[in-house]
This record gives sequence, C-alpha cells and structure tokens, in this order.
Amino acid sequence: MRNQPNTRNPGQSKAAPYVLRPPRAGDAGWVAWRHGVLYAAEHRYDMRFEALVTRLVGEFFERSDSRRERCWIAERDGQNVGCVFVCRKSARVAKLRMLLVEPSARGLGLGSCLIDECIQFARSAGYRKMTLWAHKSLSAARRLYRKAGFKLVRAVPNPSYGRKLVDEFWDLEL
Repeated sequence: MRNQPNTRNPGQSKAAPYVLRPPRAGDAGWVAWRHGVLYAAEHRYDMRFEALVTRLVGEFFERSDSRRERCWIAERDGQNVGCVFVCRKSARVAKLRMLLVEPSARGLGLGSCLIDECIQFARSAGYRKMTLWAHKSLSAARRLYRKAGFKLVRAVPNPSYGRKLVDEFWDLEL
C-alpha cells in the first residue's frame, strides 16, 4: 500500500473524536477478527463469514493498487473503532466493502464519514459507479447507504453463514 493519504481528523470534536488513517501492521487481522466477532454476536453469522472477510482482506493487501483502491481505519483514543475499503470491480466501477463501526463508536457519524470518504476517493480515482453488497437484515448500514445516495438494485434470497439471508446489491452513480 503506497501513496496512502495522511491521517485525517474528520470527526475531531469534543463530541466525536476519531481519525481516519491508512492501515498499518495488525490492522488486516483486526478487520477480519472484528467482523467475525461482531457479526456472530449481533447477527448470529457462523465462522464462514469470518472466513470470507479474512480471504477478502488478504486479497486486498496482497494485490491492491493504491491509485484505485484504499482502506481506512478509524481510530478513537488510540483504539480501532471502524474500517472501510474501496476495491476495484472494473475500470469504471468501484466496490465499497467491509464497512464496520464498533458499538462504542456508533452514533458519532463515523459510518457516514467512512462512506463519504469512499465516495470521494472513488470519484477522484475516476470511477463512474460504486456498488456494494449487503444483507437485508443490516438495517443500520442500509440506512447509511440510502442516506449517501445508494439505490437498491437487486435483492436475492441466499441462505448463508448459518442464516436465512437476503443479499442486496446497491449502486451509486458517481
């Protein structure tokens, strides 16, 4: 990961101090671990979800092109409290992936900030569209996506991760 932006403080205030920074050693494992722990606790997903995130994170850090792909880690008081990734789907389409906000940081505007950072980056990298995959049961994330301008384009029942889920595909024209 080269040419990462400097650490930014978009949420720096007395009410919501957090910084967005590039990833560093240990963050890849943290992303996979926290997705596994939180999705198991909050949504009863099984280990296959953590395995998927582990694979996606590994592929990102092995193959990403920093001109077209990016990861941000949100930090508050020295602790990781969130993350998000922009990945290349095609020359014109970016994917927003692995958005996570720790329970201790929810309600601070961090989720919206992470999504906005992705959209700004995707536009500056020359993408024309951003897409994402979510599950219908993730109501808080779905509200954030809708607020950012994403439109639901398709929903498909897909039992996975030990649950009866509905996969949703969202698009945003950039």
